[in-house]
This record gives sequence, C-alpha cells and structure tokens, in this order.
Amino acid sequence: MSGVGVRERITQDRVIRLLVDKLGYKYLGNLKDRENNSNIEEDLLKAYLKRKGFREDLINRAVETLVKTAGNQLDKLYYVNKDVYTLLRYGAQVKEYTGENKETVMFIDWSDPYENDFYIAEEVSIKGEHNKRPDIVFYVNGIALGVLELKRSNVSVLEGIRQNLDNQSSTFIKPFFHTMQLVMAGNDTEGLRYGTIETKEKYYLTWKEDPKATDELSIEIQNFCSQVEYSIDKHLIGLCHKERFIEIIHDFIVFDRGIKKLCRPNQYFGVKAAQKRVKSREGGIIWHTQGSGKSLTMVWLTKWIRENIPDSRVLIITDRDELDKQIEKVYKGVDEDIYRTKSGKDLIDKLNNTTPLLLCSLIHKFGGKDEDESYDDFIKEITQDLPINFKAKGDIYVFVDECHRTQSGKLHEAMKSILPDAMFIGFTGTPLLIKDKKKSVEVFGTYIHTYKFDEAVMDGVILDLVYEARDVEQNITSQEKIDAWFEAKTKGLTEYAKTKLKQRWGTIQRVLSSKSRLEKIVKDIIFDMETKDRLQNGRGNAMLVAGSIYEACKYYELFQASGFTRCAIVSSYRPYIENIKGESTGDDKITEEKFKYYVYTNMLNGKDPEMFEEEVKKQFVDEPAQMKLLIVVDKLLTGFDAPPATYLYIDKKMQDHGLFQAICRVNRLDGDDKLFGFIIDYK
Repeated sequence: MSGVGVRERITQDRVIRLLVDKLGYKYLGNLKDRENNSNIEEDLLKAYLKRKGFREDLINRAVETLVKTAGNQLDKLYYVNKDVYTLLRYGAQVKEYTGENKETVMFIDWSDPYENDFYIAEEVSIKGEHNKRPDIVFYVNGIALGVLELKRSNVSVLEGIRQNLDNQSSTFIKPFFHTMQLVMAGNDTEGLRYGTIETKEKYYLTWKEDPKATDELSIEIQNFCSQVEYSIDKHLIGLCHKERFIEIIHDFIVFDRGIKKLCRPNQYFGVKAAQKRVKSREGGIIWHTQGSGKSLTMVWLTKWIRENIPDSRVLIITDRDELDKQIEKVYKGVDEDIYRTKSGKDLIDKLNNTTPLLLCSLIHKFGGKDEDESYDDFIKEITQDLPINFKAKGDIYVFVDECHRTQSGKLHEAMKSILPDAMFIGFTGTPLLIKDKKKSVEVFGTYIHTYKFDEAVMDGVILDLVYEARDVEQNITSQEKIDAWFEAKTKGLTEYAKTKLKQRWGTIQRVLSSKSRLEKIVKDIIFDMETKDRLQNGRGNAMLVAGSIYEACKYYELFQASGFTRCAIVSSYRPYIENIKGESTGDDKITEEKFKYYVYTNMLNGKDPEMFEEEVKKQFVDEPAQMKLLIVVDKLLTGFDAPPATYLYIDKKMQDHGLFQAICRVNRLDGDDKLFGFIIDYK
C-alpha cells in the first residue's frame, strides 16, 4: 500500500471508529467484494419492520412499494428522490387483502430516533453503467440515507464533491442516490462539506454548532465535539448524531421548484430556538441577515408548528406587495397550500373560519389607511367591519416579515387587537437602529436567534460588499478613465494600431465629458459593462437605483439612445391613459407625466405590465447576458434574490434600513468568479 493510501486509510479508520464508538452506528463491514449491494438492504429493513410489530404480508407489500419507487429508472433523479422521500416521511399505504382498509407502514420511527437501526458500511461497490465505490454509506433501517467521500489532506474537498456529483449521473450510479438525503465530502484539513442530491458545488455547506444553543441535543453534541480534535470529526458529530440526523431529514428538507434543499446551520438553530419559544408561547424576533435564507426558515418553522401544535394556523404578514408575492411563491414552491388574502375583509372572513390553515397578507390590508393616520380612527374602522362576536378560529401564530418597519408601530397594535390570543414572531435581516431596536423588542419580545452579516460572510453563506463613492464630475470624465476604456477596447492590438485608432477616436473624450449628469452616469455604467469581468463576460449583471420614476425613465431613454438595449425599468408605475389627460400645454414641451407614459408604453410594447415585469425579472436571474441592467426606484430592493447581480449603482438618497436592504441585493453567491458584491454610489 502506498504512503498516500496509508494516510487515507488512517482517516477512514478513525471516522469509522468515531461513528461506531461515539455515535453508536453498527458496522456492516467493507463491502467492496460483496455482490448486489443496494440502497435498500431488504433483509435489514424487514427485520426492523418485524421488530416494530408489522405483519409479514404488510411488510412485504410495503417494502415492495418502496423498492419499486426507488427503482424508477425513467424519471429524473429529483422526482424519484422526492417520491422516495414522501414514502419515507409519511409511510406506505398498503393492505394485506383486497377489500381491507389500508394501513400505514412507517419505514422510519421519526418520533423516537433511537428506535431505529443505524448502520455504516465502507467501500460499498455499486453496479451501474460504470461501477463506483462510495467510501462510507449511512443506513437507517437498511435504507441508504447518507454518503461520504473522504479525501487525503493534500487533496481538496472539492474533488470529493465533484466525485459525488459524478456518481449521481446516469453514466455512473444515479439509481443509488434515489434514497439519498445527505451527500457529504471531507478531509482532515478542510473538514466536512454537505449538501443533498444535485446540490451544486458552490452551494455545499459547512456545518457549525451554535454556542448559544440551549436545547439538550445541542448541548450533548457540543460535549461530544469537545472530545475530538479534527474539524471533520466535529462536523460529522453535528450532522450524523442519530437524533440530529433523523431530525434534519424529517424537519429540514424541502423540494423547492426543482431543487432539493437542506438547512443551513443558522436556519436549523433559528428554528430550534423558535420551537422552544413556541412551546412556552413567548414571542420574539429572529434576526437573520439579508441573504441567509429567511424565507425557508419561515417555511420550516411553519411546517413544524402545523405538525406539532394541535389546531394551529399560521398567518404571515408583510408590508410590501413584492414581499407578499415572494412569500406566496416560496410556500407554493415547496407544496405548501398558502392562501394570499385579497383584502382586509377577506382576511377577517378567513380568520373567522377554520380554514385555510396557512395565510399571507399585506399589513395594510388590515385597514386601508396610511399608517400615519389616526390610530384611534384606524382601530375604530376595522372594529366596525368585524362580524358580530368575531373571534379568530384556531391557535394562531403570526410571522411578521421585516418587523423593523411599520409593524413595530400602530399597525402592530391593530393586529394585536384583532388577534389578542395569537403568538407573534418578528423576522428581519436589517440592522435595527437604536430607536427601532427598543420599539421592536417592546412589541415582539427579545431576540429568539441572531445571525449577523459578518458571521454569514465568514461562513461563506453570502459575499462581502465593496463600496465605492464616485464623484460624477471628477471620476467619470477623467483622462485615466478614458485611457482605461481605450485599453480595454483595444486589447490585443499592436501599439501602432492603437495609436492610429486613438487619433480617429478622439471623440470619446467629448462623449464622456457631456454636460448632462445622467448622461455621464449612463456612460460610466456602460464603461463598466465593457470593462468589468463579470459584466463584460455576461455571467453577472447590475441594478441601478434611480431617485424617481421620472429619472428611471430618463435613464432608460439614455441607455437606449446609447445602443445599450439589454435593460428595463421595474417600478410601481403603470401607463394608464388617465395619467396624461389634461397634460397638454399647447407648446412643444412634453410634461413629466407624458414623458413617463410614452417611455413606459414604448418599453412594454403592448405587453401587460405585470407580465413584462415577471419576464424581465426571470431573464435577469436566468439569462444575465440578455438582461444586463434593471433600473429600479423602490421595487426589487427587498426580497429579490438574483445571484448574478454583482453591481448596484445608486443615484438616490438612501439611508438606514432601505440602504442596507438595497445593497444586499448583490451579496448572493454565484460561482467562483463572483468574489464580492459591488456598491457604486453616485450620491
């Protein structure tokens, strides 16, 4: 055996001892030479089901159902895995004889993890189009639910991740992954990275225990971790401790519109902390920074409440239409039947009935008046609209999104007056100013869990931000800027050719020295589009925040006139003909209202504004080279998740909450060439 083999063997042997001696897994052996290894070891599964008291015919029918589902060779991995997961989580409905009622056979005891049989095996040879041999496989009751590829210390963990991804292709052993939940790779120097089926390399995660966690399981795991030296051992304890392993698979997996997702550590510990508060009916605030997965944290907490609290209903409140739509999209994407209320009356009607169990609503639908209007008038108005003897049905839990905003004021009190028995949990990812912090804590209660911006950057969950203030006059029209542009455009030419071109292109300086401030900013952004790597190569794109809808339209027109056409405006403006009635002045001047109307009408080109907006947003996310710039005013500055977005140009006075939420539009991960989110401030 080579020296390299010896080092790998030492790591693998130590990991196996950890899993067997410390975590209590049973060792099935080295299965390299064993024939017919499977992701469902039927003998082990049947023995478990027999021990649980199921009759033999039921056991055979249930196992046959699971094996048939997992053996589907026609559908894509995502769909087969989802079908298998449904059987694992909810059981198989089978009956012994025709005419009998169906019984549920549960393949895993979710309520008591220690009632299950946990196994590991190493060097598990799997037959496929090309045979492969995963290093370590994790089984629960004979069903393969986890796989681990180990690498020696001087080989990157990325190689193990790519090996896992290769194995999931039909070229190798795709059917083996039909039952898989946790897919892991690690070594002794970098530790462990984890994902699930088809998780892209860039989205593999590192597990991290939360020292603030106070639940018994976390304390036990922290104690175990303190007894081992290597980070991979600590990570394995955190993920593969029997109780944690079962909990993550049961409570922290979603199939989200074609992508299977696992929880990040902050999401797991945030939900765990919230569960403790729910049990004691003590509200509070979950503060998780922008981009760290707040929406899915809501989903996982919702699912837990509905499954564990009798008669529970969840109402999610936002104060922005785009957030309301986003929340509806997230929940429906993971097959949660959420009802989006249409009005304040509709909300009251639904609360007065026993269904739906899951609702989302705009906070302003509680009244219809501006939040600055009299609190007394507002309460009086909604009280008058309430049915006689109104009482919301069920045990209601209210999630208040972006709780640093209007909900911390009078409208929150209105919600409490309507739902006096409800428990409120505030969610935010925006730094609370001192005055807001006091108000939010007074309203919602203390912090349930926090996950700060710098923690998320350090954990590789989001990117750090680079800020640059650009003075329009000094920076944009400088000779250095013009020379840099020229160098970028003439890359690869000889010095002689460059000199000749420079003589002919002397107008560049005059163009970049144009009088209009907006024209200069447009030229500056186009300059970046042609010289900045991610903007130039089409892998990234940008957003421009304008000061008003009129300025957004001016910007759009200037970009179009400059030949930069892969851009669009997204705003709340709608070009209704009523907007320009009474706008004629009798001279050649065009009014602002007419200008906005004509620019928008030309841009929409006959399309419905809502449909147009959805199309350009989708193109911005999915095809960044085709939609390189979105011009916005207020929309998309919260709740818009666009990984390609790399640059944010700001030409608007912004501060506090609004500024932080806006700049976090560019902090999402998106490939190795996106190292930072860039903020360019023209103000």
